[in-house]
This record gives sequence, structure tokens and C-alpha cells, in this order.
Amino acid sequence: MQSGQENAPVQGVWPRAVSPETTPSPDTDTLRTEVVGTRKTLFWLALKTGILTVLTLGFYRFWMRTRLRRWYWSSIRPGGHPLEYVGDPVEKLLGFLFAVVILAFYIGIVNLILMFASFSLFQDNFAAYATSLVGVIPLWFFAQYRARRYVLARTRWRGLRFGLEPGAWGYAWRAVLHWIVTILSAGLLLPHMTFSLEKYKTDRTFFGTARMAQGGTWTMLYPSMKPMFLALAVAIASAMAIIYESISIGVGLGIFAAFIGFYGLFYYRVDSLRRLTEAKSINGASFSLSPSPFRVMMIYVLGTLLASAAVFVPFMILGVLLLLIQSAEILTEMGVEDMVAPIAGMGRYAIIVLSVMIYFTIFLLWSALTNVFITLPVIRHYFSSLALSPAAAVSDIRQRPRDEFAEAEGFADALDVGASL
Repeated sequence: MQSGQENAPVQGVWPRAVSPETTPSPDTDTLRTEVVGTRKTLFWLALKTGILTVLTLGFYRFWMRTRLRRWYWSSIRPGGHPLEYVGDPVEKLLGFLFAVVILAFYIGIVNLILMFASFSLFQDNFAAYATSLVGVIPLWFFAQYRARRYVLARTRWRGLRFGLEPGAWGYAWRAVLHWIVTILSAGLLLPHMTFSLEKYKTDRTFFGTARMAQGGTWTMLYPSMKPMFLALAVAIASAMAIIYESISIGVGLGIFAAFIGFYGLFYYRVDSLRRLTEAKSINGASFSLSPSPFRVMMIYVLGTLLASAAVFVPFMILGVLLLLIQSAEILTEMGVEDMVAPIAGMGRYAIIVLSVMIYFTIFLLWSALTNVFITLPVIRHYFSSLALSPAAAVSDIRQRPRDEFAEAEGFADALDVGASL
């Protein structure tokens, strides 16, 4: 694909979130970010593309993901200028097929060898399955890095491309080692893993010709673990209370520790991201970010509840109808044939159709509603607090060559490691 073709929208592939006009940042020394776009537009886009994905037996999902990304990207406007996503759904499809071929070889050949060796040495298949699972773990991190590289390579702002240097295998083995060390340390070295892996990715990230840099040290992330340490302390107190036969107090403290720990997961993720972002720099410019961990947690909790409630209504309607069809003969024998007469003759084919409808109704509504109630609010909350200063630092950055990364996110899609958006 030629670079000039990147600029041209693919007819019918995506609707813009808003009109193409942009508004300048009110503070000329700071580039602040705004997020526009309505939930109604997003809902119908997600629902429509979801239906097309179902009707095409999954093939349209590459176009669905492209359209959703272009909607989200065009809604995010640092300094009043929208981001652009110029990814090609055909690249995603070909990358997925390429990944499936490689994984099929791994599953078919490597697993066969492992199974033979396992039965030969241990007379059991457990060792083969365990070794196969361990062998897949590095591929997860490999796929995550490659997906990030593709997304950045197809993202632009003010006409300039982002980019990520090759280094997927380097990231994969580092991630595996850091996870091993973190687990062996009972989580105490989690900040070291978070910082090291983020630094590896950030120091290889470009905007145009400017390289991004991750500053700071890994110890700066320990304050982000304060709720986790508090949850641990309360959990220890709970265990001590139970040991000394104060069962009710112990159970109460245990429940309290679980709530603190749940909040602690969100707090660490949000606060560590804030600290890491504010330690980043590019071409002499620095970032600021001020998301609220509690608000992010509530978006996920309330969004999940709202989406579940909305999905529950059609599920119950179709479920009751399915139950009536299955119980038609019994109800007729009970003397209520008038009530079940319209559905008594539907038979098993109606049961199959309704079962399929229930499944896909839940799937489609859940996908659309989680975009509306979770993904969009989270993105709006994060990016609305993002700023870069001084603004002049990015004015002299030049264009970088196009990254001809044709495999796209094939491995991430095939392994389902967060490539949905």
C-alpha cells in the first residue's frame, strides 16, 4: 500500500465519530486532549458490525475491528487534532490466516512430539500438556508486542505516523522472566516487572522521527501498591481472628480485605499508569495524566451491571418462549391448551432457532453495550486528563517511514490476547 493511500478512507468501512472540523487547544503552551463522540452512534456501529460478523460466520470481524478503531481514534483529539487509524482489514485477515498456519504446525507437530516423549518417558500425557502450555506462554507476549507494533504503525496524529521498533522476542523472554521473578517474590517485585516491561516498549516507541523515553525508576511504583498492602494486613488480621476463634470478626475482616484487594487492583493499574505516563518524554515534551482509580473501578462495575441488565431482558423473553415450546405438551395435558395452542406445533426446529437466537442476542448486545458503558467511558476518562507540554516541542518533528508490517495482529487475534480493540 502506498503512503498516499493511507490518507484515503476506504469507502463504507467506517463512519467518522464526529465532523472533521477540529478546535484548537485553549492553552497554546499545553496540548490538552478531548474525547468526542456519542454513545448512540457507537452502539449502532457496534451492533451493526456485530450482526455482519455473525452473518459472515466471523469473517467480518476484521472489518468490524477496523471500523470501531477508526471511530474511537477519530474521537480522541489531542490539541484539537483527531487521531487517525489507517489499518487495513485485509492485512488483519491475512495476518490471522498466517498465524493460524503457524499455530497449526505447533499444535500438530510439536504437540505430537511432546505426546510421544511423554508417554515414552512417563507413561502419561500430563507432561506433554504441561510442556505445551508453558511453550505457548512466550507466544502470548510475542503476540502482544507485535499487535502493539501494528496498531502504532497504523496510527497517525497531525499526519505523522507512530511506530514501534521490532523486538517481540526480546519482549517475550523478558516478560516470562519477570513473571517468574514476580511470582517467586509473592508479588513484591510487581512494580519492577511493570516498570521494566513498560520501559522496554516505551523506549522503542516513535512519533514521527522523535523517540519516546521512559524516565523514573521502578521503586516509584510502590506507592501504587498501598491498597494491596492494606488488604494484605487486613487479611492477616482476619486469619489471626479466626485462629483465636473470633469467627464472626475474622469473616468480616476477610470480606473487608477482599473489597480492599479488589479496589487495590484498579488502584495499582490506574496509579502506576499515571506515574509511568508522567515520567515519559518525547522531544523535550512531558506528559501529565490524572485519572481517578475509584472512578475507573465504578465505570467497570456499573457498566457491567447495566450491560447485564440490558441483556437480561431479551434473554428472559426468548427464554420464556423457549420454555413454553418445550413444555407445550405438558401444559396441554394440564388443560391450558388455549394458551399454548399458537406454539404447540412449532416443534424442535423452533427450539433450535430460539436457542441460536438467544445465544447471538446475548453475544451481540453484550459486545455493543460493553463498548457503550465501559470502553468509551474509560477511554474518555483517561484521555480527557491527558496533556502534553510544551506544545512547541512537537512542532518540529518530521515524518517517519511507513512500517510495512504485513502480518498485522494475526497472532494476537488467534491467541486472543487483547486484540479486540
